[in-house]
Amino acid sequence: MQLRPLNQRDLLDDFEVRTLTLQGKTKKVFVAGSGPAVIVMTEMPGISPHVARFARWVRHAGFTVYMPHLFGDDGAVPTALSTTTTLARACIGAEFRAFSANASSPITQWLRALAALAHSECGGKGVGAIGMCFTGNFALSMMLEKAVIAPVLMQPSLPLQDAAGLHISPSELATVKARMQAQDLTVLAYRFAGDKFCKAQRFAAYEKALGDRFCPRVLPDSAANPDTPMSNPHSVVTLHLIDAEGQPTLAARDEILEFLKLRLSVAPLSCA
Repeated sequence: MQLRPLNQRDLLDDFEVRTLTLQGKTKKVFVAGSGPAVIVMTEMPGISPHVARFARWVRHAGFTVYMPHLFGDDGAVPTALSTTTTLARACIGAEFRAFSANASSPITQWLRALAALAHSECGGKGVGAIGMCFTGNFALSMMLEKAVIAPVLMQPSLPLQDAAGLHISPSELATVKARMQAQDLTVLAYRFAGDKFCKAQRFAAYEKALGDRFCPRVLPDSAANPDTPMSNPHSVVTLHLIDAEGQPTLAARDEILEFLKLRLSVAPLSCA
């Protein structure tokens, strides 16, 4: 797979840009690939070159990627200003409840509809859902849609200012847990040990809520790429990934791709 510069705007010209109206709301979605569908939800401040690189890895692994525009400037290289500005807008927007524990963001309803559409278009056993940072928790809420069978939570950071909070209502969480048990499903989750935005308390809360259906992966801070403008180790498979053999972040990427393959294409994956 030919990779593109990460320090330049990504034109995203190898994706089909579709305009989809679901739940009465219209959004732009970048689509590419073939095979079972995987929804890739961007981290702050938007679909950066690093997020696009990860989406291409998913596509190259044999999946159809659906990457919705949720916020930010598509393809732009993130800056401190763009991150701060986009985060502020999202926090006051009606589609997100950035500070709410025990409640899902309204945008997850649209994302569930996207997953249902993607499954109808691509077929297969079901759909994968990968959330990152601000959208990290969304992948779990999306399991209220029966098509979603391979959720991945990358450094889930909501609710802000509540390290042990869960960004999903108790009733939704109970429904998701019951479904996971009935269908023998699991959720993968990743964070760096010293991440200030996704702390140990959040993973502990998920483990308490979901038991062995929650499969946590905690990487040492030393595994994060130090050559980035963000000193806090945070973005496991995007900004802080080190693309070299033997690196824990690259192994995390490979584990995610294998999880998607086994869930969506071949057979279920054990949490062990």
